[in-house]
Amino acid sequence: MLSLCFLPARAAVPSARLVCVRAASGQPAAGRTDDPQFRPLDIGRRREVVQQARERRRATLPPPRHERQPVNQQWGDVWPAPRTFHPDAVPLPLRQGFVKRPNAQAPPGKHANAELMKIANFLHLTPPVIERQCRALAKFCTPWPEGLTDERLDELRPLEVITQDFVHASPTLRHPDARVVSLKIPLSCLDLTETDRDKLLRLVGDRHDPKTDVITLTADRCPLRRQNRDYALYLLTVLYFESCKREPWEAELRTVADAEKFVWAGSASEAAVAPLGAAADVVNSYGEAVTRLHNEGEDESTLAEYRKAVVALLGLPEHVGAN
Repeated sequence: MLSLCFLPARAAVPSARLVCVRAASGQPAAGRTDDPQFRPLDIGRRREVVQQARERRRATLPPPRHERQPVNQQWGDVWPAPRTFHPDAVPLPLRQGFVKRPNAQAPPGKHANAELMKIANFLHLTPPVIERQCRALAKFCTPWPEGLTDERLDELRPLEVITQDFVHASPTLRHPDARVVSLKIPLSCLDLTETDRDKLLRLVGDRHDPKTDVITLTADRCPLRRQNRDYALYLLTVLYFESCKREPWEAELRTVADAEKFVWAGSASEAAVAPLGAAADVVNSYGEAVTRLHNEGEDESTLAEYRKAVVALLGLPEHVGAN
């Protein structure tokens, strides 16, 4: 074995730093001294020494935590809050990832698995932990008011804001669809006249559902959810006030044919029935039949109701026009 000795920088020696060389025979080199300042430098270490050091280090490591955990432990004490995945704390044989080698039998295990640390986990929200947290929060809750039913809530707060939250594995925390905001409001909650309602329906187009009478406005142009929510509220405000406006040309050019629905009051059909001198209930029944026929279209139900109203209005026998 070859051994080199170096002098400290403060020693007063010639410029050569090599002081002594011990040959492989084990004899000390000439000029060696027993001065404690000289420390030998062993260039090659024996393999058995390194192996013993590794064995000593292995012996000091305790077993994994999941092997020492009791089976009747409280999981809420082990994982009480959101945290990054830790393999030694989870006593489950989890696997995640993909191996490109064709002879691989299973995905990588939980140890040294970066894929399990990337995604968000809900290991802290187990049913027993949720139940315990609910019991702790129960003392701060008050009974729900009996008079505040779902129908009453719809009357007090008719505007409904719909958003979506996503949990996904991605380089960014924001999902592109999480910014989308939808507003829903019943048209009956808005203070509108028949003319205002007709104008608003023309502006919103297919965003109005005739079956539920609800308007739905969706905003997704802005990068943030709050911006889209403000923009949707702005659209609703503009639609309402534009519907309430009256331009001078509207009174001159707007005709009955421009109306979205047929209105019996003041129509030409009402004026044509007036000279017949029929009873008021018969005229009202006829007006309802005509209105339904124009607004809902022709089908068996509307035609049968219209025939019955015409027979009653003209005082004809009921079997007339039955076929």
